[in-house]
Amino acid sequence: MNKNTTLPALLLSLSCLLSAPSFAQQPQGEEGPFAMVWGRMVPVNQYIHRLHTETDSTFTPRAWGDQGNGTYVNPVLNADFSDPDVIRVGETYYMVASDFHFLGMQLLSSRDLVNWDYVTQIYSRFETPGWDGMPMNYANGSWAPSIRYHDGRFYVFFCSPVDGLYMTSAESPEGPWSELHLLWQGAGWEDPCPFWDEDGQAYLGHSRTGAGPIIIHRMTPDGKTLLDDGVEVYRGPVAEGTKFHKINGYYYLSIPEGGVSRGNQVVLRSASIYGPYDKKVVLEKGSTKINGPHQGALVDTPDGRWYFMHFQQTPVLGRVVHLQPVTWQEGWPVIGVDIDRNGIGEPVFCWEKPFPDTTPGKPFSSDDFSSPVLSPAWQFNHNPVPEAWSLTEKKGMLSIHALQAPNFILAHNTLTQKLFGYRGSVTVTLDTKGMAEGQRCGLGVMGTLQWCLGAVMEGGRKYLVVDELINGEQERIPLKASRVWLRFTYDAQEISFQYYYSLDGKNFTKAGGEFRNFYGNWKGVRPALYSFNTKQDGGTACFDDFTVDYDEKH
Repeated sequence: MNKNTTLPALLLSLSCLLSAPSFAQQPQGEEGPFAMVWGRMVPVNQYIHRLHTETDSTFTPRAWGDQGNGTYVNPVLNADFSDPDVIRVGETYYMVASDFHFLGMQLLSSRDLVNWDYVTQIYSRFETPGWDGMPMNYANGSWAPSIRYHDGRFYVFFCSPVDGLYMTSAESPEGPWSELHLLWQGAGWEDPCPFWDEDGQAYLGHSRTGAGPIIIHRMTPDGKTLLDDGVEVYRGPVAEGTKFHKINGYYYLSIPEGGVSRGNQVVLRSASIYGPYDKKVVLEKGSTKINGPHQGALVDTPDGRWYFMHFQQTPVLGRVVHLQPVTWQEGWPVIGVDIDRNGIGEPVFCWEKPFPDTTPGKPFSSDDFSSPVLSPAWQFNHNPVPEAWSLTEKKGMLSIHALQAPNFILAHNTLTQKLFGYRGSVTVTLDTKGMAEGQRCGLGVMGTLQWCLGAVMEGGRKYLVVDELINGEQERIPLKASRVWLRFTYDAQEISFQYYYSLDGKNFTKAGGEFRNFYGNWKGVRPALYSFNTKQDGGTACFDDFTVDYDEKH
């Protein structure tokens, strides 16, 4: 960090400990669990702005993530990367997260734990018989993966609660990754983590759905076979998310306890991998408004510092990712800052970056579809049908051939992305020239509710329709143009969405009324590009200029 930002960075860190952001309470009722989870952040950020303009008159605080001055504001990833796990290989960090039914699991990399980029997707489909025909697979798929590096290979393990325990590996993070291998088939396991001890013996820990107990198995060194029925080593309140570490001869199990929205982070320690384990709570909500600060990854830097990445559940975006500093006291980690001196850390709002001189960045979102390869930012909601979509059929556009489906949620080849930021907009251009009778195509907002703004062809005529899967059609507008621009705006703090459309890409008109949506099936609200036909296979929708704008500044 240069001399003009060192003092402000230190003062900023101090301000984060002494100043807690004010929070607005959401209405009770069905949104009750989400009450008081959003920070308005105005008091702290006004102070940050005043602090930094003393040395840099151009500084404007950003809503989250890298502040561009050697500091960061939590969350560092204001999007739904639930149950994150992180490792360091050399000077690069790698992260995976739960993607549940969305395909496939994304791998990200970072040089500083604050700014992350997509690397690849680890798998692209589930071959489990019956997967495509089961709408109940929403919320199944990959739960709480672990990533590890051992003996020159990267390994990823995860459980699907209805299928069993999967693993895959690769020599390079870019791949190719091996086909998913099913170590154990059956229902009821979750949150696995492998561990290779110094003597070469491999182990795997996991919990059971419903959260607990923690069970450890011996495993073959290649990670492909479990060698026993496992030994229960710990039972606690909603104990899950096992992560192994061995430090200075002690085995550490880092686990969340207490539930998604209200839990704490716990560390277990023992001289034997099978216990008995001592227990210590190492991170709690405390005096902050960061509900349920837990489930994540302890990771070190090349120079021996430690950090912890964890999620926080929010009502719209899902489980966003925070970064906490870690100190060690008498062989135990203290995550965040122990504000009330009770020996348990509390989350920080802002802090000095682990590597202050890195350049701010953000993951890929917008797409002009000029590449012949689909960005790893995109995820399908079902196993994709490759022959029914293309990036090369019409140059510079995404073409989706409509397959027969009764509704939006069951349609194949719907492409989705994670939604970033507290507020913003998503816009896409839709070419309807290739539509067929019965076809529906457009821009969806997937969550607890399934909202759509798109073109519908009925009786040989096209209409622009706003509808929701359960609540039905909200508005219908005759559509004569073959090209239409679709947009939705969002405010995740106010839980507010609004559709718009345009016939020239410049002047936008509201479509339907303001609506609300919430995270659902364990995943945050997300945009979706869809094309399906309720009558038969037939018709093509072409998408272009998918543009995402979200909050950069306050």
